[in-house]
Amino acid sequence: MTTQQNNKNRLPLKKVSGSLNQRKVKKRHRNLKQIFVLSIDSLKERKLRSALTILMVVVGAALMVAINGISVGSAAFMNKQISGLAPNVMFLSTASKSKTYQESAGFLATTTPRLIFNHQVIRKIKSLPFVKDVVPEFHATAQLRVEADNVPGNILNIDIGAVNVRALFIIAPTLKLIPGSKIESNNPSAMMVGYDIANPPGYTHNPLIRLGQTVTATYDGTSMNFVVTGILQESGNPNVDRIVRINTDTGNYFFHRFGVYDTLIVMADDGRDVNTVIQEIDRLYGKDSFGIDAPSAIMEAQKNMNGGSISFTLEVGYIALLAGAIGVVTTLWTSVNERTTEIGTMKAIGAKHWFILSMFLSDAVLIGLMGATVGIGTGIVLGYILSSMGASEGEHPGTAAAASHIDPIFLPNIIIQ
Repeated sequence: MTTQQNNKNRLPLKKVSGSLNQRKVKKRHRNLKQIFVLSIDSLKERKLRSALTILMVVVGAALMVAINGISVGSAAFMNKQISGLAPNVMFLSTASKSKTYQESAGFLATTTPRLIFNHQVIRKIKSLPFVKDVVPEFHATAQLRVEADNVPGNILNIDIGAVNVRALFIIAPTLKLIPGSKIESNNPSAMMVGYDIANPPGYTHNPLIRLGQTVTATYDGTSMNFVVTGILQESGNPNVDRIVRINTDTGNYFFHRFGVYDTLIVMADDGRDVNTVIQEIDRLYGKDSFGIDAPSAIMEAQKNMNGGSISFTLEVGYIALLAGAIGVVTTLWTSVNERTTEIGTMKAIGAKHWFILSMFLSDAVLIGLMGATVGIGTGIVLGYILSSMGASEGEHPGTAAAASHIDPIFLPNIIIQ
């Protein structure tokens, strides 16, 4: 009977172990709470030192986030502009190529031209294998006088391109016109206006230029009247939005060029034939006779440049964060030396070594978390501020030379790094 009563009063083994585990968990939670409370109190007692250490972490994190956001946004902006061009297009200019960039990027150097772009050169390039067409173009900077909204004398300094406008939409297939626009390539007085010219930043009576409006262009003392037959929709590309285009023959007469072109736009049969065409042109005229750009080469070079830029900014950010980490370590070391009496008292009342160590590590974690959190938010805001400051440069009423607006892009993987 006694044995049976003892068996009834004895708790099952599972319940005993479960109760012990619950007590251990509760004790662990209580210890963590105590560590957290002591860390908060420690930071409050040393407000100035803690604030300066957190500030170091904030600066490092904000610098990394802001610069990387701008770098990634710039890369995306450039890729968007270049991807709007047909992949089989090349641009030949009268400036010869730099040997440094010739093999890597195709960017142009401003050296004395050795090749004159005339009709004879165009015929020879057209006869090369895999060449589909060659579109010549004139470039000039002129003044455009616009009478609008009873405000006389709106004068814009603009870039004018004289080119076959119909071919332009083959070269850049993403271009679109506003409703009501017409492409009149054979009309000597027709003008196609970029979006930023028709809607200049800072002008309060937008649009400044409307379809069917007559404007006056002045170049080298010669003035001509043009009728706006087309206005391009906003593309985000300054080479499109801030240029007006006129008939090729009109440009030849207006700019006094006598059949000598500034740029030749060469179209290959296919994007895969671009390198072959470039080699053929080099073989025909020599590598140093002209400058040549191809969207594929520019995009590849841009990717390399962006990769290097992002790596550099990450290194700068890591250095700043390293400085913040050194500040955290210095703060904790000083804190340990100042709290020797407190540590001795805690040991005397039974505090374990891991508890004391965890308390100081908790200080470092709190400083890092607060600094990183504020730094990420500050970096995002700083990125947009710097982007807006860059976009505001050049935005003056009556001009068409506003800076491009590049929105920063903040990638989670870079922010986490």
